[in-house]
Amino acid sequence: MDLKQYLAQKRDMVEGALEAYFRDSEKGPAARLFSAMKYSLFAGGKRLRPILCMAGAEAVGGDPDDVLPVACALELIHTYSLIHDDLPSMDDDDFRRGVPTNHKVFGEALAVLAGDGLLTEAFRWMSSQEVISSVSIEAALRVINLIATAAGCSGMVAGQAVDIESEGKEADQGLVEFIHRNKTGALISASVRAGAIMGGGDEAAIGAIGVYGDNIGLAFQISDDILDIEGDPGLMGKEVGSDQKRGKITYPGVVGIHESRAIGERLVRDAVEALEPFGKAAQPLREIAWYIIKRKR
Repeated sequence: MDLKQYLAQKRDMVEGALEAYFRDSEKGPAARLFSAMKYSLFAGGKRLRPILCMAGAEAVGGDPDDVLPVACALELIHTYSLIHDDLPSMDDDDFRRGVPTNHKVFGEALAVLAGDGLLTEAFRWMSSQEVISSVSIEAALRVINLIATAAGCSGMVAGQAVDIESEGKEADQGLVEFIHRNKTGALISASVRAGAIMGGGDEAAIGAIGVYGDNIGLAFQISDDILDIEGDPGLMGKEVGSDQKRGKITYPGVVGIHESRAIGERLVRDAVEALEPFGKAAQPLREIAWYIIKRKR
């Protein structure tokens, strides 16, 4: 299959839905808040999490159009996390995706509120009649619970907290794995699993998709660790070497780059192996898994 074409097609679907949802938002007294939300939301992301959600639905025979609202909600959550991650009180980054970070443009207070707005709007969208009417109530509630768990203090927020608290400290592989599986991996895994649930997959299929998601979630962050050392700033849209400057705990810092690459490849092979029962329907997920560790940004 042509992965580049697949990613572009699905990204266009996500972009169109996001643009339609926020089309008339920049009006009234709170217009600047929505401008701040849209600034980061439309700053050129890969839309990997929504694409994984749609590909997860396709793997179990579902229609990607039916999961598009949830897929877009995942991008809202991811974008909120980036805005907050860049804040002076956290990673204090000046650039994201080649443009000034949200707080550099709108100020720290509005950046915090823009992140809050995106996170809350995600759950409003996931609980809308549009979603409820496309799947059973049980499936919708299961997906909302799954994503809330992945995004909150049992997932992404926990990973971010431990990441910050661990800066400059000695760490072993178990701690860095906890950070990566929660800060980054949890929402990636939830994305593809949510697609399988909404696509009508049975428990065996959802379980297999979950194994895939858990493996690529960790592989994605290991790849990010390596790119922070060896990546091209022009392609990445931000400076490299920031993890080392801040004393971040990373896989290369704990086990070295060579072993980090080997671990990433093993994770991807395990992820792809879990997709064996799905045949050709899961080919996009297979291709995305290998893309994750071969990407340049």
